[in-house]
Parts: sequence; C-alpha cells; structure tokens
Amino acid sequence: MPKFIHTMLRVLDEQKSVDFYTKALGFTLKEVRDFSNFKLIYLKDSSSDFELELTVNKGQQEPYNLGNGYGHIAFVTDQLEHLHKKISSLGYEPAAIKTFAPEGQFVARFFFIKDPDNYDVEIIEQSDRYK
Repeated sequence: MPKFIHTMLRVLDEQKSVDFYTKALGFTLKEVRDFSNFKLIYLKDSSSDFELELTVNKGQQEPYNLGNGYGHIAFVTDQLEHLHKKISSLGYEPAAIKTFAPEGQFVARFFFIKDPDNYDVEIIEQSDRYK
C-alpha cells in the first residue's frame, strides 16, 4: 500500500508561512530546495514521517485563488486548549473551540485557524477516533 508522505501548499510569503507552521504548530524545518523559478520548503512533523511541503513560486505577487474545491488540512493534539491559547498568544486568530456531535453522537472537539495564505487548518483533540 502506498505511504502518505506529504501535502503541498503554495505560499506567497515564505517567512510568514514558515513562522506559522513552526511557531504555532511545532513543525521543524527539514530541508529547503531553491530552484530558479520556485523554492520547496519541507517542514517535518516530529510525531510521524509526514512532511508539509511549502512551494514558493518566485515572481508570484497576488495571493493564490483557493477556489471552492479546497477543504482543509488537519492536525491532532492532546492539548487542545493549551494549543489554542498558544496560537492566540502568537497573534493569530483561531476560531473558538467547538464540539461536533451531530444527532447527539460525539465526533470531536476542534478549532479552525487560517494560515497566512488563507488555507483552513483544523486542530482536533486527540480521541479514540483521532490519534
């Protein structure tokens, strides 16, 4: 079976994006590959082999149009309230923590935040379903 190794996001401001994912979410910078027309920045998730690939297209001046097909990327934490406060203290504006329990069936506690390029990022509290 194929192994899930990374997801890629196109970013406009390299430093703002690296700061967000490293400071707010704890990723570490693993590798930068700089080419004539673009740059690939690999950020490592310390709890798995997963990487986030940030692509900077040189010369891009306008924010990317995310369209109506993009959903979100999600991360799990065992310290939901703590991470929410930390992200807020860094000057980012996470949405309120919510409990998702349609038809009375608990699914998850979570909050969303937008990264510097307006991508939706979901932070989910660790549970039996989300580990």
